[in-house]
Amino acid sequence: MKAIVCKQHGLPNTLTLEEKPSPKPSANQVLISVMACSVNFPDVLIIQNLYQFKPELPFSPGSEVSGIIKEVGENVTNFKPGDRVLALCGFGGFAEELLINANQVFPLSNQISFIHGASVMYNYGTSYHALKDRAELKKGETILILGASGGVGLAALEIAKNIGAIVIAAASSEEKLQVCKEKGADHLINYSTDSIRDKINEFTNNKGIDVVYDPVGDKYTEPCLRSMAWKGRYLVVGFAAGEIPKIPLNLALLKGCSIVGVFWGQFAKTEPHKNMNNIKELGEMFISGKLNPHIHKIYELNQTVEALEDMQNRKVIGKAVVIMDKNIKNEVVNKPQKPITKPLSINKNGKVFFDNFDQIKAFQGQSFNFTDWVTVDQQRINDFADATLDHQWIHLDTEKASNSVFGQTIAH
Repeated sequence: MKAIVCKQHGLPNTLTLEEKPSPKPSANQVLISVMACSVNFPDVLIIQNLYQFKPELPFSPGSEVSGIIKEVGENVTNFKPGDRVLALCGFGGFAEELLINANQVFPLSNQISFIHGASVMYNYGTSYHALKDRAELKKGETILILGASGGVGLAALEIAKNIGAIVIAAASSEEKLQVCKEKGADHLINYSTDSIRDKINEFTNNKGIDVVYDPVGDKYTEPCLRSMAWKGRYLVVGFAAGEIPKIPLNLALLKGCSIVGVFWGQFAKTEPHKNMNNIKELGEMFISGKLNPHIHKIYELNQTVEALEDMQNRKVIGKAVVIMDKNIKNEVVNKPQKPITKPLSINKNGKVFFDNFDQIKAFQGQSFNFTDWVTVDQQRINDFADATLDHQWIHLDTEKASNSVFGQTIAH
């Protein structure tokens, strides 16, 4: 099998394409025939020995793959040869075959292409963890995304719009900002020509930013931190611009804001159940068409050096993907988001009428209407229990609750 090999630390042009023996899985491993491997910024760092973990030389870079199970170890029961999968491998992905522990592998739905499958986990996993778990971003809040045209940036943009946030996208060129606009950004900042602080004040009526998503760092961090709203959350995601900024901590004090680190890889290791739930929710969003990775360019294995150089030189908008099988090159990519089909009508009382079942399916996840809050007392809950013939654990009474399986008050 062919593989890109890093024999000495250096820039992408030091990598070589070599023929390697096909590996054999041990008891808890699987062997994947790699179909596609996306290009991520850590791939550029790891070959220079500048990333958090440092594999022994020689090694193949490439941290996120999709493919087909070729062989499984004797203890592996959740996968079999022929299964479509995706995997987070850290390194080893720019190769025709990948040997990896089975617990690092996830099923890939038939409804998601191999190209998109290799573009999902790293960017969307990071961004979903950042916005959901770390920032707890809410509908109506304003988020500023630095490096918004990059892989994690566009993922954060899509997720934020699905949450219902107001998105300010910042990038370094009009071409990059145009993609952000197509993805639904409400406001745009070209930080090659615009004053970040002036634009933030303009877009927020001087209120400031509720959440900053920062995978860039360097000189962009401090002006954004100075533009935070009261009790804002500043997400530290990465330092793609080069320098790790030194932050004046008095700014966090004056703004009453939080500086929050985002390390998705460690989160996935230490909180695997929460991470798996996030992955499941992301998968549902992909299948429903709410998320759609923007594919910058597709490269073949012998063009991996070019792909890494494009990433290093910040030419990539969205995701660059290296494919091992030319037959998947024509998979549909950059398809438009599924439009939300409107219901037939909404009358003055807020009732929604649908004309057909397709309209109902298309309206999934949308809000019908808002009503006033209703105060729930024990009598109302008892009446509901009588109506539903369910008296098991519908109560507010703390004494009854202590005898339930939950041991606390709960409404079902």
